Amino acid sequence: MGPFSDIGVEVSDLVATIEIRRPPHNYFDIALIREIATALEALDEDPATRAIVLAAQGKAFCAGASLGDGKDVLDVLQDKAAKGETGNLYIEAVRLFRTKKPIIGAIHGPAVGGGLGLALVPDLRVTCHEARFCANFTRLGFHPGFGLTVTLPALIGPSKAALVFYTSRRFTGEEAVAMGLADVLVPREQVRPAAQALAREIAESSPLGVVATRTTLRAGLADRVRAATDVELEAQLRLRATEDFREGVKATAERRLPRFVGR
Repeated sequence: MGPFSDIGVEVSDLVATIEIRRPPHNYFDIALIREIATALEALDEDPATRAIVLAAQGKAFCAGASLGDGKDVLDVLQDKAAKGETGNLYIEAVRLFRTKKPIIGAIHGPAVGGGLGLALVPDLRVTCHEARFCANFTRLGFHPGFGLTVTLPALIGPSKAALVFYTSRRFTGEEAVAMGLADVLVPREQVRPAAQALAREIAESSPLGVVATRTTLRAGLADRVRAATDVELEAQLRLRATEDFREGVKATAERRLPRFVGR
């Protein structure tokens, strides 16, 4: 397995921990998602692993897509679309949903935008007061991605998902647990240990039984996410060309409310 540049992988007591190592914000790009997918696929074939914890270093769990120097994620997606290809990022993201073994998310800080999409790959989530769950796409003049239009309504219901999407509101760890977006609330320093303890409890069950049950529970999920990302990508590329998207990005950088004009 590996070597990896942006994640670490450790296995102990039948539990693997994948740690994202891009602190403080753990912004993702295609390379990071590819590494996580590759690690998950390798752990599927490892008999010493029965459950997996997805965690992160730094302040945030994942604060969204990398929008730093050079080509950002959206530029890459647009380039691929122009060549008649589906966005490579979402192809890699779908790999995460095709893996076999149960995953516990240790969400110790913000999970924002596509970072929320990544946080919904796990079966269960352990979180804390300091965490923030936010699908901030509409506040950017944009469209949800990372399969969130499938995974979020399936988790919390269509009405609550609409609230999350339409308002771009930030939900605390307590609110996330109350609405079913997360499952366990603990003090921040206990998020990873609690996630690992839950993973060890799962690992005590029959590995064949757990995998078979998970396969039934998540039947067709990866295919639904794959279909959704095609629709999401088309909408994202269309909205990326609008004045509202440029205003949303600018307003976010300037930490002010955007002034949208509907074009």
